[in-house]
Amino acid sequence: MFTVTGSFDDGATYTVQITGRADRPVIGSYRAAALVELHQGQSVALSPTGPMAAVAGDDEASVLAVLREKTNVLEVSGAVRRQARVPES
Repeated sequence: MFTVTGSFDDGATYTVQITGRADRPVIGSYRAAALVELHQGQSVALSPTGPMAAVAGDDEASVLAVLREKTNVLEVSGAVRRQARVPES
């Protein structure tokens, strides 16, 4: 589990914990949790140059990627323990 602090486009700030649990991937902000839930199953770039991965609640890297893509992430505390599942070609 690690902590992410950021802000939404309207200036509202959040601090959440990314849990790595499929049933509750984000704790601390209903708005950030809803954002992650809205994008589950969609492809997201894990870094500016890729690779792409499907957003899954138990994949900490993909949850963080959604927050980075859709909000202004200011700080990440702790280490991302899980690697994203990248489908084989």
